[in-house]
Amino acid sequence: MKILIADDDLTSRSILQAVLVRSGFTVIESVNGQQAWEEIQKPDAPNLIILDWIMPEMNGLDVVEKTRGLNKEPEPYIIMLTSKSDKSDIIKGLNTGADDYLSKPFDLGELRARINAGKRIVELNEKIMNQIQELRKANDHIKTLQGIIPICSYCHKIRTDEGSWDQMELYISRHSEAQFSHGICPECMKEHYPGVSEKHKNESH
Repeated sequence: MKILIADDDLTSRSILQAVLVRSGFTVIESVNGQQAWEEIQKPDAPNLIILDWIMPEMNGLDVVEKTRGLNKEPEPYIIMLTSKSDKSDIIKGLNTGADDYLSKPFDLGELRARINAGKRIVELNEKIMNQIQELRKANDHIKTLQGIIPICSYCHKIRTDEGSWDQMELYISRHSEAQFSHGICPECMKEHYPGVSEKHKNESH
């Protein structure tokens, strides 16, 4: 799993990087808020982010607010690093959109615990998103065979969305998991194979 670290303090950033790499994470480092924001906008951006509150160019709180404005699915899990100890500041950070916070100087045991908690939530969100995608596909699949389907009154071919005409069994096979086995109904047997139909009738008596 990739983690983005944004901290202008070299010592703090280096400690974070070392701890995370030893824990098996791939680390992307940013030295200010603007650089972090640019990383977050990338298609393959990490879903776990550690942001320092006070940074040049753009502070951590602004990065959190802009990140939440992206409405990404799933949303990244954001941990704020802060030397602020006032409860009102912590509440402000969480209300802005941070998921957790860690006070500086941080305890390494607490750091690992909070990161592991974030990792579990990220993995759970990704699992939920995959399930949602599967449900959406299933729903689209069901909708394909709902509603009014144009069918020829004579040959019973079905008009596709592209305007061509398909045999009914071919159309249904393409839009569902149904499979066909062909037989002959009694009426068609009598019309097309009268001798066979009469023979079967006599054998049944």
